[in-house]
This record gives sequence, structure tokens and C-alpha cells, in this order.
Amino acid sequence: MRKQRLLALFAIVLTASLVLTACAVPAAPPQIQTVEVTREVEVEKIVEVPAEDEIVTIEYWQYFFDPRVDAMNRLIQQFEAENPDVRVVHNSDIPYGDYRDKIAASVPAGVGPDVATLFYGWLPVWLDAGYLVPLPESEFPPADIEADFSPMVQAGKFDGKYWTLPTAVRTLALFWNKDLVAAAGLDPEKAPETLDELVEMAKQCTQLDENGDFAVQGYTVEMDGQDHHWFREVLLRQYGVQPQSDDFHTIQWNSSPEGYEAWQFLLDFPTVHKTGDNTLFDGATQAFLNGKVCYHIDGSFRLGSIAKNAPDMNFGVAELPVGPNGEKHTFGSYWTHGLTKKAAEDPKQMDAAIRFLKFITTPEAGTLWVNKVGELPAQLAALENEELLADPNLGAFARGLPYAHATFFVNESNDRQALIDAYDMVVLTDEDPAVALDTAVEAVQAEFDEFWAER
Repeated sequence: MRKQRLLALFAIVLTASLVLTACAVPAAPPQIQTVEVTREVEVEKIVEVPAEDEIVTIEYWQYFFDPRVDAMNRLIQQFEAENPDVRVVHNSDIPYGDYRDKIAASVPAGVGPDVATLFYGWLPVWLDAGYLVPLPESEFPPADIEADFSPMVQAGKFDGKYWTLPTAVRTLALFWNKDLVAAAGLDPEKAPETLDELVEMAKQCTQLDENGDFAVQGYTVEMDGQDHHWFREVLLRQYGVQPQSDDFHTIQWNSSPEGYEAWQFLLDFPTVHKTGDNTLFDGATQAFLNGKVCYHIDGSFRLGSIAKNAPDMNFGVAELPVGPNGEKHTFGSYWTHGLTKKAAEDPKQMDAAIRFLKFITTPEAGTLWVNKVGELPAQLAALENEELLADPNLGAFARGLPYAHATFFVNESNDRQALIDAYDMVVLTDEDPAVALDTAVEAVQAEFDEFWAER
């Protein structure tokens, strides 16, 4: 079969101790020559482009989020340059709220993605639905995964098999708007180091206009943002409560008086301290991006949003404040990539999908991701970067990795919704906080009971 041979120019830096003896500038047909140089040179590299009918096309799906789309477009471009026999269709136009419905409608029908991104907490649901196939151990040896990737990645192991791998991971940290903090008479270079300091500084930073409406919010609880994670994996632990039993069978949020105290701490922001209202300014995240919130808890991915949507914001990032027991905790999570049942049905598709998954989970891909998206590389080799640890913004997230907790979810959406509903019961309908928390625990525990009863 006829093949086209193209010459592509690459800038390649070669160094050696010997004098230049030959400079290979091959012309078709290509010939390999030994080249030794002592200075930078440009050489031409042969790229064999297969005929159109030899190219395997695979689809990669993720939901729409500008920084992630830009980063993946760059990786796909690099991958296709190195793998000219594979073409990757990047479907990234799906809104977050529709993403899982689109997957549910496509994969079982044998269409849609060959490689799909998913939140790690969705894995049990996706496995039960039969969307994914396990990573072939010959291509992704478990020992290599456990040696090379952040321990957080082990949440992608289920029933003794790895099903997904991420490009990057993330933790939570505290953002603050230095200009708003300074305007409130606080030190703009100092973040609150304890929960008590956070409360007092948020109260001082809150400003009302002449009508008594919020002009600046000190801290706004956003349960459909990151605050349900803050409660579950940070506040509970800082009040001395382990959120789940060691075997992940029992929800323990209300297992002691301290659990209710942690819950009350969260509720006090809107009900007692009155430092913000999440119904204003399109929610806490948008309010922070628009310069209306002083302190905000979010993931490292928010750095990409700030760079794109609020590039002039004068902000700082610090590790989350310590709690009553003096301990540091943070939530760790990641979006990850899995091979679909559709890819596995065709050996050529599967081979191309495996190559693509390997490419987008390398340390180099993680480094690109941190620069474009703001998430931390999943491979430990990239995390050892001293520049990353010292970075004024990313450093706080990277330093949180050793004490980050990735929640085990049976159904992340329902788990999150149970806490959102409990919060709304108190804030919107004046329900007793303990009753609301008990209701959330009962709902999530019922799902856990059903899940484990089938295993």
C-alpha cells in the first residue's frame, strides 16, 4: 500500500563530546546516519504518514471547561504528531450538567468515546453501568502505577483492578482577595491560619451597602461547589470525626457530638456570622472571580479560571486553616480517564486508545496540565519539582498532597446532594441542624448499604 513520506522540521538539540562528523538531512528514501555534534543544530526528521484508510480514529470525551479543553487540545496535537496513524476526535462541547447523560446514552449503544474522562467518585456507578473496561495489566502494570503515581490514584482501583488513570490531581486550599482584605483593614499578605481566624477575618471583611445588602461577602458557603468536601473530609476530621469507617461501609458524620459541632460551624457562616449569601452574584465562585468575596475555598483548577477570567485579580493562596485539634487536612480528588467498552470491541481502536491514555498520563503531560489548568501532576516525578513547591499559588496545593483525603463514593452526585439538601433545610426552612444532618446520613447510608449488599 502506498505511503506518503513527509519531511517535518524539528529543532533538536544534540550534544556530545566529539566533533561534528556528519549532519544527517535525509531525503526519501530515508537513511540512518550517525551524528555527533558539539553545538545546536537543526535536523530533519522523517515522519511517515499512513494512507488515509490506515488511520484509526478514536474519540475522547470530556465536559466543557475552558482550561481543560485548551490543555487537552495541546496534548492531542502532540500525540498525533508522534502517532500519525491515530486521529483523536475531541468532544468537549458537552456542558457539565449533561455529561453523564450523554455518556449513558452513547456508550451502551456502542457509540461515543473510546477514552472518556470522569470524576473519580463516579467510578462505582460507571462500572455498574458497564461503561468501562479494566486497564490491561500488560500495558499498565499495577506495581508501576502504585510506584509512579500519587497514592490518591489508588481510588481508581476497584475489585482488585485499575480502571482509570489521571493526568493530574488536585487538593483544596484557601484563596483570598488581597485588595478586599486590605480595604477591610486586614493584612493583605496574611491568610487566616485557624478556623477561628477565618471566622473573625471573614466577619471583618464583610461589607453591607446603604440598603443593608451585601456589597462584599467575607465568606460564602457554596455547598454545590467545594464546601461539601470541606465539611466531609476537613471539618469533620478537624473536630475529631472520621467521616467513614475503615471498611467504607458506614457513614460516621453524626457518630459523635463533634460531628454535629463541625456541621454547626459550617452553618454559622450564613445563619450566625452572616458573612455571605450564595444566592447572590451567581454563587460564591463567580462572586469571588468578580471581586465580591474575600475568602474562598477551591481547588487548584480555579487558578486557570482566574488567569482566564480575572487576570488582574490581586489574590493569595494558602493551605486550609487548621481546626480545633490543630490538624491539617484537605480534600484530594481528580478527574481521570478510562477506556470504554466501545474501544475494547475493536483491537485497533483499543490499541490506539491505550497509546493515547498512556500519552496523556505521562509526567510531561502532567507538567503541561499544571501550567494550563492549574491542577497538580499525578505522577510523583513531576511533583518533586522544587519550583512547583515554591510557587506562590500552586505551592499551597502541592504541600497539601501528603495530608489529602480522597472520599470513597458509592454515588458522588447523591452524596453531594444529600449534604446540599441538609444545608438548605437549615438555611432556607429553619430545620433543626441535627435533624438535617441525620437525614443526610440516613440517605447516604442507605445507598452504601445497598451497594455493599450486592458485593
